[in-house]
Formats: sequence, structure tokens, C-alpha cells
Amino acid sequence: MPGTQILGVPIGSMGFGLMGFTWRPKITPDDQAFAVMKRAVDLGATFFNGGEFYGSVEPTLNLDLINRFFTKYPEYADKVVLSIKGGVDLKTLSPDGRPEAVRASVNNVLKHLGGAKKLDVFECARVDKNVPIETTISALAEMVKEGLIGGISLSEVGVESIKRAANVHPIAAVEVEYSLWSLEAYELGVLKTCAELGIPVVAYAPLGRGFLTGQIRSRADIGQGDFRLYLDRFSQENFPLNLQLVDEVVKLAEKKGIKPSQLALSWVKKHEEIIPGLSIIPIPGATTLDRIEENYASVPALTDEEFAEIGEILKKFEVRGGRYNTHASAHLWG
Repeated sequence: MPGTQILGVPIGSMGFGLMGFTWRPKITPDDQAFAVMKRAVDLGATFFNGGEFYGSVEPTLNLDLINRFFTKYPEYADKVVLSIKGGVDLKTLSPDGRPEAVRASVNNVLKHLGGAKKLDVFECARVDKNVPIETTISALAEMVKEGLIGGISLSEVGVESIKRAANVHPIAAVEVEYSLWSLEAYELGVLKTCAELGIPVVAYAPLGRGFLTGQIRSRADIGQGDFRLYLDRFSQENFPLNLQLVDEVVKLAEKKGIKPSQLALSWVKKHEEIIPGLSIIPIPGATTLDRIEENYASVPALTDEEFAEIGEILKKFEVRGGRYNTHASAHLWG
């Protein structure tokens, strides 16, 4: 994306999220994963986003994959900005923003990266409501000074937390879920606040965890063991109702001559024109070269009229079910 930088490093046309490798019940073989990662970078997707707790078998598998990739292809290390989420109890996945806890988290990430790639950005996956955010950010700021991490990001935070954190230390990015069926970041003023403060927004799940691609027509298409089956929006009750939005996306994409995924990503990117000063980096996950080529293909941008048409559809459509289940939802917008 021209003009978008994180820690002074230009980011390509879109970011690339490693989440697609980590939340699936089957582990992607290294050869396949590495080919996807290399192609993403070559296409200009130079923002990699992972997590200390991501993994299909045990925590840190995501980090070990990243280590193996950059160990094999060290020439890619300086081309990529690596952002890792942590700051949670690895057994309960509850937020833990205590200074000693975030330091332990950073050290664990660095241990598993093994020096193959520097930790450019670290972010607590959720705000610990039992610890003032100033305390957590101050602890991370010390680690920036020590050279352990390059910068600090935030994840799933509200406007006040963004402002309070930015008063302690410059914020490299704010990561939020944002897509055609996840509009809260706009409605709650997060996008506007980031634009005003000059903080890039990292939009995760811009394809609605694959739902908006039009390729998932039933829960059976997701596959046994997939964590999406435990999310409210993918429940037996809500799934068919939410397909109505997918059908609209498919029709609009066919009318424009592009894929539904490409329309969904173009819609996210269009917000840079709608909100002055906003930089937004979608990070669609992928495990195959076909998906990478589709997600990062050059397609006509949405016109103002098309964006307005989509807006009218979204006004009339009520998404059924929350983004997460009840327990996980309690940690959103901290």
C-alpha cells in the first residue's frame, strides 16, 4: 500500500496474516507453507502477523514455523515486518498485562524465533482489564529501549485505551477484526481515532474467516475440529441466516467481474478514501498459492457508487451471532 509504513518500513499492497496456518486442525506442510509465504512477500505483502499461542497441537507452533522459514530463507527477513501477539496465559488464554508477564511472553517469543527473525512488533492480544494499560505499555516500552522488540501494537482495543497507550509510547499499529460482517471498529470510532493519531490499522479476518469468499455454504464445508464451528456466527442456527449476506457479496462481485474475496478486500481498502488519514492493512490468511494469487491480484478498486451500494445492503442486513463466543467476547474492545 503506497505510503503505509510500520516502524518506518514500507508495507506492500496488503499485509499477510499467518493465522491461516495456525487455527486449522491439520498442519500445513513446510514446503507448502514456505511457498505461500515467499509468494506473498514477492507480491508485496510484507506484514506477517502471528501469535505466541497459535498452533494446532501446542502453543508456539506458529513461532516455530516462522523460525524455520527465516532460517531457510534469511534473505526474506529484512523484507518483512513481523508482528506477534502475546501477553496471555498460555493455559487459559486469559489476558495478562502484568509487567513480569509481558516480559516473559516476549522472552518466550524470542526463544522460539531463535534469532532467525527479529521481533519487529509485539502486541498484547487483549487488554488486561485488571492492569492499567499504562502499566503494560510502560513495561513494553522498556523492552523497546532494551532492543528486545522494535515497537508496540495494540489488539482489539477501544478508543480510550488507544489514546491512553499512545500517551505512554508511540503505537506502531492497532489490530482489529474488520470486514463486511464485522463493522464495530468503524461504529465505535476506532478507525477514526487511529487515522487522527496516525496509527495504521491492521484488519484481521477481512474475509470473515473465509465465510465471505462464497466457498463455504454449510458447516460441513468447514471441517471437523475447526475452531470456527465454535463461534456464534457459524452456529447451526445462525449459519443459514448469515449466508444471505454472502449471497449479496457474490452477486456484487459477479457484477463487477471479480471474486467475492477480492470485493471484500477492496471494500476494506476503500476506507482509506472514506476516512482522511487512515492507513489500513488487511491480513487475509491463506495456505495455498491459489488463495495468495486471488487475494493479491490487481483488481479494479470499488467506485464510490459501488461502496454506497454495499453500504445500503449492510444497513438492511443484521449479522446473526457475535464474532466470538460469550467467554471470548468479554475481552473485546478493552
